[in-house]
Amino acid sequence: MGQKEIRLLRANEIECRVGFISEKGLSLLLYKDARVDMKILDEVYGTNNWQRSHEVIGGNLYCKVSIWDEEKKQWIPKMDVGTKSNTEKEKGEASDSFKRACFSHGIGRELYTAPFIWVSAGKANIQMRENRYVTTDKFTVSSISYNESREIAGLTVINQDGKVVYNLVDKAAAQKQNNAKSETSGQDVQRQETAGAGKQAAAYTEAINKELARTGIALDTVLQRYGVASLGEMDEGTYRKAMNSLRRTKSKAA
Repeated sequence: MGQKEIRLLRANEIECRVGFISEKGLSLLLYKDARVDMKILDEVYGTNNWQRSHEVIGGNLYCKVSIWDEEKKQWIPKMDVGTKSNTEKEKGEASDSFKRACFSHGIGRELYTAPFIWVSAGKANIQMRENRYVTTDKFTVSSISYNESREIAGLTVINQDGKVVYNLVDKAAAQKQNNAKSETSGQDVQRQETAGAGKQAAAYTEAINKELARTGIALDTVLQRYGVASLGEMDEGTYRKAMNSLRRTKSKAA
């Protein structure tokens, strides 16, 4: 099997949790849940090529996630411990230790590069309950992008009403898009200029041919006189000289 690259998290695999909250606004933390870890392990390695186990060490619950390496013919384990913090209170130690062990394997490690996400009070419904600020708003990551270093470069978070409450612009992607638009615009201008030049050349040719027919002068005579191989090679100055000369020439006899 060898070493496989863990893909980056998609927007719908990332959840938002309120961190700090006050009357001025609230901060959001990005996290993944254990179901996402299991899905990615299945996707990358196959359902039968990874396993988990738990053990208590020093009174703390650890999780070991092992991945089968076909080339080495052995399991590659990585272990981490679960914690009970204020932001993880609702999660069990087993789930928390599993997620941390998956971080060690590289799943969701890009979340460590998340920016500080602040939602001002004007964009959130914040209330005071039992001497503390709370919110019933739900927040979702609607889009996310990464740079070549697998770091978060662009991020958009919306609330339950679909309104944007936080937006980090991916500058590199925006510049690339602007360059593409500029290139397309330049190509359009060039096409318009080429089309305009083509129409002008056609008008020159039509006007000179009318004069040649009126005067009976051969085309080759005109071309040789002005040192061009075809009417299409005439610039505006040469065309005007040729037309002025032809217009002063009498019409051929009927």
